[in-house]
Amino acid sequence: MPSALAVPTGNRGQAAGGPGTLCYVLAAVRGGRGITRAGTTAAAAALLLSGCGGGERQDANEESGTYTVDIVRTDFPSAQTLAQESSFVMTVRNAGAETIPNLAVTLDGFARRSDQPGLSDPGRPLWIVDQPPQGAGTAYNDTWTTGSLAPGARTTLRWRVTPVVAGSHTLEYAVAAGLDGKARAVLEGGRRPAGKVRVRVSEEPAQARVDPESGEVVREEPGERPGS
Repeated sequence: MPSALAVPTGNRGQAAGGPGTLCYVLAAVRGGRGITRAGTTAAAAALLLSGCGGGERQDANEESGTYTVDIVRTDFPSAQTLAQESSFVMTVRNAGAETIPNLAVTLDGFARRSDQPGLSDPGRPLWIVDQPPQGAGTAYNDTWTTGSLAPGARTTLRWRVTPVVAGSHTLEYAVAAGLDGKARAVLEGGRRPAGKVRVRVSEEPAQARVDPESGEVVREEPGERPGS
C-alpha cells in the first residue's frame, strides 16, 4: 500500500510552487521518508494530485557526464534535544571545468522504517522537516535540487528540522549532478560525494544562562556546566 505523502515547503506551512515545480508525492518509495510539517494524509493526496498539471519532467534532457564537486561544509549539531529546532547545512562547490546541469542532494535519515507488521505507512519520523531549502523540492523522495552550478560557484542548502525521537541517529547525505543518473558527481580522485553525521538526541531540555561578562544568553547542552 502506498506510504504517506509529503509536500516540500518554502515557508512553514506553505507548499513550494512556481514554474517547473512538481507535486511532491512519496508513494511506496523507500518507506515514505522525509515527513514535513506540510505532510498530508492519503485522503488529502487525491486533492494534491488533482492539482498537478502536466509539464516536462525535472530530469528531461539531462546531459550525460561526470562532474567534480567539493563538499565545502556540512553542519548538523551532534548533540540535540527533543523539540528543539536545529539546522542541517551543506555547502557544495563545483570544482570542475564544466557547468553542473542540476545539482542534487539526497538526505537519508530524517525518518526510519518500522518493522511493526500491519502498518499502512511504515515510515516513522525521527526529525520533522520544518523548512527545507527554498524552491528546491523535487518529485524524488528526500532529494532536493538547486539547478545548474557554474564552474567555481558554490551553493548552500539549509534544512530546519526538529527532532521528535530521542536516541542515537545517523543522517546520510549524497550529492549528484542530476536526477536520473546520467550526470554523475564525484569528488577529486573519483570518490562518491557522500557521507554521514551521527547525532545524539537527548530528552533532557537544554539549559540557558546569562554570561556575566558579556550579558549574552548562552545555551548549554544537556549535562554541560559552566566552566566545564
